[in-house]
Amino acid sequence: MLHLGLGCLLLQVFMAFGTELTFELPDNDKQCFYEELDKDVKFDIDFQVISGGNYDVDCFVTDPHSNVLYNERKKQYDSFSHTTAMKGVYKVCFSNEFSTFTHKTVYLDFRHGDEKPLMPSMTGSLALTQLESSCVSIHEILKVVADSQTWYRLREAHDRTKAEHLLERVTYWSFGQTVLLFVIGISQVMLLKSFFTEKKGSVAVST
Repeated sequence: MLHLGLGCLLLQVFMAFGTELTFELPDNDKQCFYEELDKDVKFDIDFQVISGGNYDVDCFVTDPHSNVLYNERKKQYDSFSHTTAMKGVYKVCFSNEFSTFTHKTVYLDFRHGDEKPLMPSMTGSLALTQLESSCVSIHEILKVVADSQTWYRLREAHDRTKAEHLLERVTYWSFGQTVLLFVIGISQVMLLKSFFTEKKGSVAVST
């Protein structure tokens, strides 16, 4: 019975359409993503800057008629939801044009459409059996687990980037302090040596 339930869960899980990716955004550059959607379709956008500069980026979303639906400047992370009013190609753009020397790593999660029922019986008025209810509960829990894992992976990547940047700065600072220490030590030795060096003055010869 347990194997039957797991098979039911694995074979009849229908998720909403979506795209989840991490991409590099060079300095002074812009990248756009396009998706063709029907009318009255809800879509959700989540993004976060993982590394680079001050961890910020410009983001805007436009509809098929180039009307701006969302426009935010220098955001580290944000979410946006919208229901389409027309059929056509919707555009999501990320801009790093305000930065002249630092590139960014950006995570994007674009979801659209409604999730289909896990089981055909969920669309009618029939009550779910105990096995079907268990499948639905496991499905919902797995969705929460997947979202939590994504959040933890983003936090891990973000913190690791910060730690590596801090390590690089500490290494350079330590190297500079070491060089400065050697320079000061050698200068002090040379200065002390000059105090004990016998100076030979000129001797005047009288006739």
